[in-house]
Amino acid sequence: MSDNNLAINNNLPTENNPKISFYSKLKKDFQLNKIKYLMVLPVIIYFLIFAYKPMYGLLMVFQDFSPRLGISGSTWVGFENFQRFFADPSAWRIVKNTFNISFWSLVFGFPAPIILALLINEIRNKFFKRIVQTVSYMPYFISIVVLCSLIKFFTQSDGLIPEFFSYFGIEKTNLLAEPSAFVPIYVISDIWQTIGWDSIIYLAALAGIDQEQYEAARIDGASKLQQIFHITLPGLKTTIIILLILRMGTLLNMGFEKILLLYSPSTYSVADVISTYVYRMGILNADYSYAAAIGLLNTLVNVTLLLITNRLAKKFAGSGLF
Repeated sequence: MSDNNLAINNNLPTENNPKISFYSKLKKDFQLNKIKYLMVLPVIIYFLIFAYKPMYGLLMVFQDFSPRLGISGSTWVGFENFQRFFADPSAWRIVKNTFNISFWSLVFGFPAPIILALLINEIRNKFFKRIVQTVSYMPYFISIVVLCSLIKFFTQSDGLIPEFFSYFGIEKTNLLAEPSAFVPIYVISDIWQTIGWDSIIYLAALAGIDQEQYEAARIDGASKLQQIFHITLPGLKTTIIILLILRMGTLLNMGFEKILLLYSPSTYSVADVISTYVYRMGILNADYSYAAAIGLLNTLVNVTLLLITNRLAKKFAGSGLF
């Protein structure tokens, strides 16, 4: 050990010298790991500038914000913007639509990549397996504008899907203009676009499961379903829990751009969600403080859902994100 390192180690906290300040510990650790600190510095600067500095703008939630006066000069109104939202007759409809679309996206969208990963994992032909994986990933790279154009093209009254339904005696109509069809179209198209990409992490987790467990199960006469339920799914449990917790943290931040491109006045009753309402209030109506207040409420609900899910996961599954 060098004299320098020896001197540093002599200053580290010991049983005889336990009272060392945080600054002293940081200074000594920096001397030992200068390269690592320099490597992480750009990341810290990025988050300070683009993630934490904009939080200063949240002050406009409690103001009647005026771009001309700025945050320092605008009038303070306290919780008036929150009270205005709860008194808005359309607030309940927006919240209900947001939870409705989020719920069905979670119920059908979250297990879909797990099922696809299990199916791909059972394919033994490597060439065919790669083709299936590549084809399932491709929709993820389609632009959201192109995707919505395709959905509109296929669901219009003379499109492919109404034409197919007409063979079963269903009248051809523009499906996107039907309020009852909007949520299914949104959920199904979302699954189609993301199922392949989201299955990657599950396939990586499946590759880490000890193959000797499958060999032992086959010798004991376990069927394929028994192997999945007793070896594969327990092996994926930690990954599933972590991804579920992360999903709950962004549950209400659904594809805002997609809804904006797909909905119309005829489907506002089921498609208008918090994100689109914030867009209309903030960008189109220039009501910045009101839009920021609704956005903050949305974030607080997401954080609450994340904390509840993490707590439940630790209590019932024995593992959580933090």
